[in-house]
Amino acid sequence: MNTPAKALLAVAAVTVLASPILAQQRRQGGERIAGECRAEIVTLCGNDRSQMRTCLREKYAELSDGCQSELRARMEARGGEQGKRGGGAAAQALPPQTLTYGSDPLQGLDLWVPEGAKPAPLVLFVHGGGWKRGSKSNAMGRALPGHMLAQGYAFASIDYRLVPAATVEEQAADVAAALAHLLKRADALGIDRSRVALTGHSAGAHLVALVGTDERYLRAVGLSFADIDGVMPNDGAAYDVPAQFAQAGRFMGGTYEQAFGTDPARQQALSPTFHASAPNAPAFLLIHVQREDGVAQNNALAEALRRAGTAVEVGSFPGEGLRGHMEINRKLGEPDYPATQVMDAWLKKVLG
Repeated sequence: MNTPAKALLAVAAVTVLASPILAQQRRQGGERIAGECRAEIVTLCGNDRSQMRTCLREKYAELSDGCQSELRARMEARGGEQGKRGGGAAAQALPPQTLTYGSDPLQGLDLWVPEGAKPAPLVLFVHGGGWKRGSKSNAMGRALPGHMLAQGYAFASIDYRLVPAATVEEQAADVAAALAHLLKRADALGIDRSRVALTGHSAGAHLVALVGTDERYLRAVGLSFADIDGVMPNDGAAYDVPAQFAQAGRFMGGTYEQAFGTDPARQQALSPTFHASAPNAPAFLLIHVQREDGVAQNNALAEALRRAGTAVEVGSFPGEGLRGHMEINRKLGEPDYPATQVMDAWLKKVLG
């Protein structure tokens, strides 16, 4: 069994032994883990649950085949129950593989791949943060990795170099480079390189839209639009940078000027809407809440894509201001959140 799978089962074992929910089920007559396996785990790692997680990760292979099998079955059962509730516990418990795609410390990514014999379609996520902050580790909803795994997708969350040390052009290049790094190693990583979608929130939405409409970034790393099946920008608003400046106001004006400068030609060059004449990535899903600038920007990009003959869908959801902007990112992946259902249907359509 590979190392990530061992880590997942080790964490599952701790959950099985320590979960208050399962303890309550046992008191009510539900099944409990076999006494022989419990004794084996305690003999191997002791009774201190705070140390058990680390111990089992290191010594999982020393458990008997029977105990390993029981933990695996228990993990899968818990994963199914949590998946129905949207918790994605098994996926969240599995530590991602952390890979580097460049020499800069920020050129790294986390990758989750579902267990299974078949290569998994890839969904690559780009965080937001005004092009100047944010992280692959904390700038997305907690439910999203687990939800993607439950749907059978591999999921990657990337870091990229930040303004002002880097330019937005370099950030878009980082998105393409991270994708190229994964696709070149697709077979070893368990990824189906023929089924790929890009998504991102806020500034990340702008970056994936730019990579999905301006093919120069992909070509620079040996890829093309043929390597992407779909792009899902999440509540971005800088698709037309000059128009965004006009609506920015004092609160965000400085952020946009730091990212895009004052040269109109450069602002247009970094505007997905200005690149949306064909060719583009094959399909887009633009999702957004009810921010005035965001609604206008999404509608304009959608119209430009339609004029080019590019398949585009728009999902409009409740939420206003910064609170709504953050909520659509935080809740995406929760099964009862409306945008999750729209995303799932679209991903199934473009990735199969």
